[in-house]
Amino acid sequence: MRARQPTGIATLAKFIAAVVPGDATVELRLPGVRAARVSQPNQEAVHFVQQSSLCLVAQGAKSVVIGGDSYSYEAGQMALYSVDVPIAGRVTHASYAEPYLVLMLDLDAEKLAELVPKVFPDGLAKPRDTRSLYVGDADAHIIDAAARLVELIEQPAESALLAPLVRDEILIRLLRSPMGSRVAHIGKAGSSMQRIASAVSWLRTNYDQPANIEELATLVNMSVTSFHRQFKAVTGMSPLQYQKTLRLQEARRLMLTAMIDVGSAGRRVGYMSAAQFSREYSRFFGSAPTKDVSRLRGERVTAADAPG
Repeated sequence: MRARQPTGIATLAKFIAAVVPGDATVELRLPGVRAARVSQPNQEAVHFVQQSSLCLVAQGAKSVVIGGDSYSYEAGQMALYSVDVPIAGRVTHASYAEPYLVLMLDLDAEKLAELVPKVFPDGLAKPRDTRSLYVGDADAHIIDAAARLVELIEQPAESALLAPLVRDEILIRLLRSPMGSRVAHIGKAGSSMQRIASAVSWLRTNYDQPANIEELATLVNMSVTSFHRQFKAVTGMSPLQYQKTLRLQEARRLMLTAMIDVGSAGRRVGYMSAAQFSREYSRFFGSAPTKDVSRLRGERVTAADAPG
């Protein structure tokens, strides 16, 4: 952990702790804004799809793996997820005295498209790094605005009028930050980032259907070669790897929460062969489906254990 934290981070932590008194992820009064608390480190990674969002860590630390890349972030830092992406996340620093606390703001493409011309009246530079996750230190002004946002949301009389303005302030300051160009391209019509986001949206909606890469590339108006290259540059996975990860995560979720059997879970997510499903599940999660789910049920592990 870093010895020094930005001024105001303790205030943000205090406000998040007040609105999330127990371990949970809570939807706050403003749509697209959530806060979470985790009081113990995860012993193993939790697999889930992280939405496109800004995660501002007020206390504790977390590590994530996307494709083959590993990242970590801690108090005073922000993690920007530019597209929805399957991850394996693990809270690494948390305790009941000092839990992991995080504020999450969804990155809405329409809202960003509205703000980008005001921040970049002379046009946008192309981002040098297009990977789905960017980690950096949070600006003191962003931390201050985030603290005011959480405080406002708990004041119903003022929240409806002022909270959306503070959310926009955070987005504008984010656009003006070193990661601003990456954020701006999320809302730029026709940008490579937005095209990949459209492909991701299709795969998330149709994860149980066969994916035709040529048709998917045509859908987002890209050549097959360019689509494959840029999809992997953003998500760290090929389109088919991305879909397979979605399928396996969803199958695991279904077995854990809906209590369905292995064969039914495999068919539900699009596997025609039970043997192939079991083989790919075992390779991805490290053990056979029945054994893995039985262990997780005993440990009561869910995706909610690794927010933001």
